[in-house]
This record gives sequence, C-alpha cells and structure tokens, in this order.
Amino acid sequence: MTDNSIRPKLIAEFIGTFFLALTICTAAVHGSAGQFAPFAIASTLMVMIYSVGHISGAHFNPAVTVAVWLRGACDRDDVAPYIATQISAGAIAAIISQNILAVETNVSPLQMETTHALAAEFLYTFALVFVILNVATSEATEGNGYFGASIAFVVLAGALTVGEISGGSFNPAVTGALYVSGVIESVDLWIHLIPQFTAGLLAVQAFKTTQ
Repeated sequence: MTDNSIRPKLIAEFIGTFFLALTICTAAVHGSAGQFAPFAIASTLMVMIYSVGHISGAHFNPAVTVAVWLRGACDRDDVAPYIATQISAGAIAAIISQNILAVETNVSPLQMETTHALAAEFLYTFALVFVILNVATSEATEGNGYFGASIAFVVLAGALTVGEISGGSFNPAVTGALYVSGVIESVDLWIHLIPQFTAGLLAVQAFKTTQ
C-alpha cells in the first residue's frame, strides 16, 4: 500500500478519534456536560462514524483495529499506522481540552476497584467490538444505515452502566487520553488495556463462530 492510499484513512482516523477523545475529556473529565456527558460522547461518536466510515472504516480504537484486521476486513499494513494515529489523536485531544477548553482543570485520579474495573472494561469492550464486527463488517448487514447508531448506543450504554466503575473507556486510545488528562495513573493502565485487547480478540472469535 502506498503512502498516498493510506493518507486519507489516517486523516479520517485522526479526526474521528480526536473529536471522540476531545468530547470525552471536555464533557466528562472536565465536566462541561455534567450528567449528560455520555450522550455528548455517543453523539460525537455516531456522527464521526457516519462522516468517515466510508474512508477508513471509522475504527477510532486500537482494539477495534486489531479485531477488524483479525476478522480479515483490514489490511495488515494499515494496523500499526492506524493505532499510532489513534493514540496520537487521543493524546492531542486531551492536551487541547486541558489547556484550551476546560474551565475546571483540577482532575483527581479515578479510584478503581481492580476486579470490578477489569470486568467492566472487558464486558463492554467485547460488546462494542462484537457489535462493530456484525454491523460494519458482516456481508449479511452490508449497506445498512444503522451501523453508526448501533455502535454509538453500545458506548452510551456502557458509559451509563459502568462509567463510575472503570471510567467507561472501552478503547486504548481513550485510555491514553484519560492518562494524559490525569484521570488514570500509569500503574493502573493495565486495568484498561489488558481487558480491552483481550475482549477484542474474543469478540472476533465469537463473531466467526456465529457466522
């Protein structure tokens, strides 16, 4: 794959991941949206998926990129550039939110009970990836108009259900943004990253088994 062919995909992934992370950091971390933060986050995710899904697949999430590749719907050569772009976009969004948009910049690290947080991140990352594989990569649902809404509603449900338990990330790029924002400490990163990637791998197996 040439640089010219992947560039539009990376730009799309950067924009989508950036605005997702920016909304999370501003609306949830810094509290601009209060109790409505999950709705702001889901809305941003949905419109970004519909905006650039035809360009890059609208992964915005390293766990999704790995899963879509293992499912056979993403080129191997795209995986590393996608993940690097997603992580970078999340970190930049966190910095901009902290230094430009946030009114309240004092952030306390999230106090997570390890077992509960591991379970929360695993279960809803699994749900997210499984839904994505079915609505956005399956031949049986090809051409549907509901893929963006379906994916966004999983994130909304997860944020409302377990946001107070784990932070409701379900996404290594978002976890990176939360780390840059000071919500997650370095010693706690594994509580997010291990279940997120593990859930993505198992979601691929579940998808293949049900086809």
